[in-house]
Amino acid sequence: MIGVEDLRKGVTFRHESQIWRVLEYTHVKQGRGGATIRIRARNIRTGSTVEKTFPSGNKVEDISLDHHEMTYLYHDGNFYFFMDTESYEQRPLTEAVLGDYVNYLKESLQIKVSFFENDPVDVEFPSSVDLKVVESLPGVRGDTAANTTKPATLESGYKCNVPLFVQEGDTIRVNTSTGQYVTRV
Repeated sequence: MIGVEDLRKGVTFRHESQIWRVLEYTHVKQGRGGATIRIRARNIRTGSTVEKTFPSGNKVEDISLDHHEMTYLYHDGNFYFFMDTESYEQRPLTEAVLGDYVNYLKESLQIKVSFFENDPVDVEFPSSVDLKVVESLPGVRGDTAANTTKPATLESGYKCNVPLFVQEGDTIRVNTSTGQYVTRV
């Protein structure tokens, strides 16, 4: 158990049978009353974000997550299989754990997976990934007066808007947090 005064950004703890990661921390001390701790935390299992307030002196259960570097192998229709780079053990992950990151999966992609009591609870992707354009309409000459874009389908099946000069077969970099085109590689 740790006191709520010890919560800081990035700390993982259990409260009300849920696992939370602190996103923001504020210590509030008002005039005569006791101090309160306000945090914004993300539920690791569901992904929801909430604000919580604790009176100073309260305690929460401190937990530790195991972090493993893993390499993406394949998708069998239900599960996404990853290999632990240290033990070479293959682990299936569900779409619920991966979230929107399934749009950026390609063979041999390295990610960090966090486990709690041997269950995968969170993933950390690189900030951007390079994906090949497999389908894109040709750009129309003369449409370059403004920053115009066109839809493109990437090798992972993800669809995003790209500039007119991007063609089929090009490799582009996509920001994994926004899903937007960054640059042509």
